[in-house]
Amino acid sequence: MIMELIAVVLIISACLAIYLDEAIYSVVSLAFVFAMIIILYALSGASHAAIFQIAIGTGTLVALFLTGEMFSEAPKRKKQSKKILGVAALALLISLPSILLSIEVTPVVSASNVSFAEALWALRSADVVLQGLVIVAVAIGIAIILYEKTRRVED
Repeated sequence: MIMELIAVVLIISACLAIYLDEAIYSVVSLAFVFAMIIILYALSGASHAAIFQIAIGTGTLVALFLTGEMFSEAPKRKKQSKKILGVAALALLISLPSILLSIEVTPVVSASNVSFAEALWALRSADVVLQGLVIVAVAIGIAIILYEKTRRVED
């Protein structure tokens, strides 16, 4: 039953992350999505996937939070609580199959004697290097955008 509740929170948070107008609120909803995914991985016995999700999710949230804070304009303050409740209700409706059609989840027990460091660097080194390059490219892109923005302000 706990997996179903986590799935419901995951779906509602994902829908709100897409729907919300203000960037900061969307990033907070995305943080809930990442947290629920991490919990699902941990409960399923996929601790390595949970650790990777923590690392990648944290970097993604920091980059999105900073860019959202720097570049988003303050939206007009309108009462949107009815629309937000409508989206949450729709997301709850979408998540009904995960509540009603429960599927037995059996954790996978790995019988290999591969350590985490060996699995990370020997078996998945190309993935780690490529993810690092993506993070560096995003950081350089954000730095260039911020530099151009401050240069325009000074002129």
